[in-house]
Amino acid sequence: MPGFEFAIDRGGTFTDVFARCPGGKIRVMKLLSEDPAHYVDAPREGIRRIMEEELGQKFPIEEPLDPTGISWIRMGTTVATNALLERCGERCALVITRGFRDLLHIGNQARPSIFDLAIQMPEKLYEVVVEVDERVVLHQDSCQLHNSKKLKMVTGVTGEQLEVWQSVNLADLEGKLQGLLTAGIKSLAVVLIHSYIWAKHEEEIEKLALRLGFSHVSLSSRVAPMVRVVPRGFTACADAYLSPCIQSYLQGFRSGFKNDLKLVQVLFMQSDGGLTPMEKFIGSRAVLSGPAGGVVGLARTAYGLDGQKPVIGFDMGGTSTDVSRYAGEYEHVFEATTAGVPIQAPQLDINTVAAGGGSILFYRNGIFLVGPESAGAFPGPICYKKGGPLTVTDANLCLGRLLPNYFPKIFGKSEDEPLGKKEVIEAFETMAQRVNQYPESRKPGSNPLTVEDVAMGFIQVANEAMCRPIRALTQVRTFSNFTTSVFLFFDFEGIVRF
Repeated sequence: MPGFEFAIDRGGTFTDVFARCPGGKIRVMKLLSEDPAHYVDAPREGIRRIMEEELGQKFPIEEPLDPTGISWIRMGTTVATNALLERCGERCALVITRGFRDLLHIGNQARPSIFDLAIQMPEKLYEVVVEVDERVVLHQDSCQLHNSKKLKMVTGVTGEQLEVWQSVNLADLEGKLQGLLTAGIKSLAVVLIHSYIWAKHEEEIEKLALRLGFSHVSLSSRVAPMVRVVPRGFTACADAYLSPCIQSYLQGFRSGFKNDLKLVQVLFMQSDGGLTPMEKFIGSRAVLSGPAGGVVGLARTAYGLDGQKPVIGFDMGGTSTDVSRYAGEYEHVFEATTAGVPIQAPQLDINTVAAGGGSILFYRNGIFLVGPESAGAFPGPICYKKGGPLTVTDANLCLGRLLPNYFPKIFGKSEDEPLGKKEVIEAFETMAQRVNQYPESRKPGSNPLTVEDVAMGFIQVANEAMCRPIRALTQVRTFSNFTTSVFLFFDFEGIVRF
């Protein structure tokens, strides 16, 4: 008889656990992704509770869980997605060929908003740039710049002959890397100009960095072996920024089981919709891990219910909203920009915006702002009664779109209280006072904005942010108007109004 089979979606706010038990029984469980007062890791806790209830056997929460009886675990996670959206990844540095320190800052000079008079550059993922003396060029008999007879000749991965004009100055580089470690930076992105064809110089730098004590090194020749150095560099930086977060999470997940799950098949969803072993799960391929699982589920469940009409997937979570389109086959892209960062890797075509049920509400300089910061699962929205900020979920509760009587009493520090509508109303009253004090918040002679007006204002801002990717996948691409398509609403904490 097969053992337990677990499929898990670990989101930024909630974790959903689907289990097929040995007898064929289906179990579903929903947990807060972060609840440090009650458990360390939500997926592991969901597995523990289901096995405990189904087997009638006690599994102490403080002890590593015995994985005997588990056939496989498959998981999609938004750990990388949210780290990129909220810019809370690992501190990292860029090591690049001398003379190209500003290459990724300049980028490809694309201007998404060509008429914008106040262009804001996306925040760089790396903190420091280290230039390294090295140079490799293609061998040309007609070149008069150097006498190739005196240069070291090597063969690239394509069979081309290369001239090593300058080897890596490892002695000089070692001192610079030591300085990075002293500053607390332990992750590196190594981007050498011609490493796509000959990667030895990058590998030498990796060997040196690991010997010095760096926890992670991303080589552009390994992460994205391609000619174009700018997208290759961006992808390597994204990997160096996100992979330590992924590895830290995986280590925490493994440590909650006996033998670190070595005898259990554990697969993670990648951005392209495929599964990969836990050991090969890296940051540059994990950006759309969670949303990709939603697209696969959309294709398997919703498509074909209304003839062959294309289906629009709308996945609103606690931290972000993901929109996708399925018309009979998966739509892949091989270079996409997520949160202002171009990444060169196979991905399902998913548009992500930093607006969800847990997005924090701000009022700055007379403007209503939603996100990109999220309250997450802990402390969560104000209505969770754990000291969190105002969020989109609170706005929906204030407007009566969420009814506390229909929610379990699992809130508050002791997790035995209902949703805190009183606390939400009080917070919006304070917010309304701030809004009405602003001189240009309303027209002369008009009535002050009410609590409901303020809450609805934030909802409208959030709705507009979440509608943009729908237009981008439908009207902008001249597909049929999305009103003729089937909408599938996935799990979400807020209510969306179109």
